[in-house]
Amino acid sequence: MRRIAQHSESEEASIDITPLIDIVFIMLIFFIVTATFVKETGLDVNKPDIPLNQNQDNDKKNILINIDANNGIWIGTRRIDIRSVRPNIERMYAENPQASVVIQAAKASTNELLVNIMDAARQVDRNINIAMAEARE
Repeated sequence: MRRIAQHSESEEASIDITPLIDIVFIMLIFFIVTATFVKETGLDVNKPDIPLNQNQDNDKKNILINIDANNGIWIGTRRIDIRSVRPNIERMYAENPQASVVIQAAKASTNELLVNIMDAARQVDRNINIAMAEARE
C-alpha cells in the first residue's frame, strides 16, 4: 500500500529571499565597478599655460567704461563726454593692443548711449573685444 502524504494546514509555504538579496548586492557591486571605468565623451580643451607670477593689473588689461544711471560716462575716475569716448579708447588701445573694452551699464541708463559707445569702440578696431557687465548700484 501506498501512503499519501498528508499536509496539515499549519504548514505555510514561504519564500526564502536571502538568495535574492545576494543577487541584488552582486548586481550593485557590478554596476559600481563598471561605472568607474566608463569614459564620458566630450571635447578635450587645451588651456593656455599662464605663468603664476604674471601679475597684471585689470586696469592695464581692459578698457573699463562705466555708464551710470544718469547716463554719465566714466573711464576710470574721469567723467567724459560721448564725443571723447573714441579718442580715449584709441589712446588706451594704442598703449595695450590686447586690451578688451568692458562696458558696465546701469539698468537705468539708455540703450542708445550703450550702442554709441560700442560703435565708438568698433571704429577704433573692428576686431576689438567688447564685454558687457551690469553696473553695481
